[in-house]
Amino acid sequence: MTKTELCLLSAAQMANGLVAGDFTSVELTQAHLDRIADLNPALNAYLYVDDAGALATAREVDEARAAGQDLPRLAGVPVAVKDIACTVGMPTTAGSKMLEGWMPPYDATIVAKLKSAKMPILGKTNMDEFAMGSSTEHSAFGPTRNPWDLDRIPGGSGGGSSAAVGAYLAPLAIGSDTGGSIRQPAAVTGTVGTKPTYGGVSRYGVIALASSLDQIGPCARSVTDTALLHEVLGGHDEMDSTSLDAPVPAVVEASSTRDLTGMKIGVVKEISGEGFQPGVLARFEEARAKLVELGAEIVEVSCPHFTSAMAAYYLVLPSEASSNLARYDAMRYGLRVGPDGVESPSAEQVMAASRAAGFGDEVKRRIILGTYALSSGYYDAYYGQAQKVRTLIACDFEAAFEQVDVLISPTTPTTAFKLGEKLDDPLAMYLGDLATIPANLAGVPGMSIPVGVAEDNLPVGLQFLAPATQDQRLYAVGAALEAALTEQWGGPMLDQAAHLCLAQPFDKQEAGA
Repeated sequence: MTKTELCLLSAAQMANGLVAGDFTSVELTQAHLDRIADLNPALNAYLYVDDAGALATAREVDEARAAGQDLPRLAGVPVAVKDIACTVGMPTTAGSKMLEGWMPPYDATIVAKLKSAKMPILGKTNMDEFAMGSSTEHSAFGPTRNPWDLDRIPGGSGGGSSAAVGAYLAPLAIGSDTGGSIRQPAAVTGTVGTKPTYGGVSRYGVIALASSLDQIGPCARSVTDTALLHEVLGGHDEMDSTSLDAPVPAVVEASSTRDLTGMKIGVVKEISGEGFQPGVLARFEEARAKLVELGAEIVEVSCPHFTSAMAAYYLVLPSEASSNLARYDAMRYGLRVGPDGVESPSAEQVMAASRAAGFGDEVKRRIILGTYALSSGYYDAYYGQAQKVRTLIACDFEAAFEQVDVLISPTTPTTAFKLGEKLDDPLAMYLGDLATIPANLAGVPGMSIPVGVAEDNLPVGLQFLAPATQDQRLYAVGAALEAALTEQWGGPMLDQAAHLCLAQPFDKQEAGA
């Protein structure tokens, strides 16, 4: 196999090929590292690439396999990690100047699980600073670009992970989802992303944005691959007080589903229509019809408080963010600089100068909003009211799931917008998370899969939502629809696109070798 052919395999195919001896983990990992070297300068999907570490793990896997040792299913399959998780031997910056160059002294639980699974970690992916953003334009280290169109955003805050997977710079990646930061990037890059049930994957060692909303999850190019990574990441962690003490849902088994007979699927009336791009709605209606062909019954449901989700979210998130980011004060953590022209600055002056230099505009905006919402005299009027709305949204979900097994909606109102298009209009940027935010407020699991392209030839995502702890339902419905669409298209949508664009430079490199 050529290096390009190795990179174009699914994670499941890579795992099977390694067991069969068709190629080694070193060959597979090196193919991805070479592709990263070739394409990352244009994409800026990775902030740090760990060539030596990834190849060392790959060699260990090859030696263990040659010795006949039993290995985990994904042993030797490379993976990328969003730069929000602590990693020994690799810097963790959360996309911020505040943490530039910081080397954590310990691994996040999810990173430790990847290492236990013997998966070579290719590196750390780009992200909006402290996960605040919907476009990865708020990274202190430059924006990531969408593999479908380098002039467009790859979503956010996890645009680095989605772009890396979409451009075949990694078969699997880890993201974090606070208001849609796994699902929205998946939608606009034609990939698959899952936000597990809150507490289903440990957050220990993951830099916090909003602790009651944050959730780690898998990114991949197919539902099955996403399930395989989800299985590695999931499970109880006593180091995380919010971790669910429950078995990992049977997501891999569910991803083999092809028949949806008897499944009731709810269409959320409040998440479609006005403000949604015509091409997005067209692909949504086609996917809805395909689900009926697969045996599902479609039921329209109303979740009236979803219309207030964004307002509640942008009070809860900034409030928790202002509290979580208070530690970056130049005394305990983070960048330290002195104020200009002051010979013996006070602690307060150093803090002010350091936070001014270390945080970007979007982070400052949300800290100010959150601090105001939590201030004396305003707490009950703002943060307290937002939490009441949050409860009503959770009640909407409960009522809906009494009628149906899963809910569906477009993942995003539009396809990927152009870089810089919404930077000066934060509200317009926030509206991109309109459909994804309710799941985080209620803690229920969600998934986005690609369902075609819109009139602008850019990917469209369909979102599935399931009751808490019922993540396997997402994989069952997602896998069935994915299989039907793949058959209709004559192959995975992303594979066809890759051959037309980002595969070409790599092929040329091989041809000249």
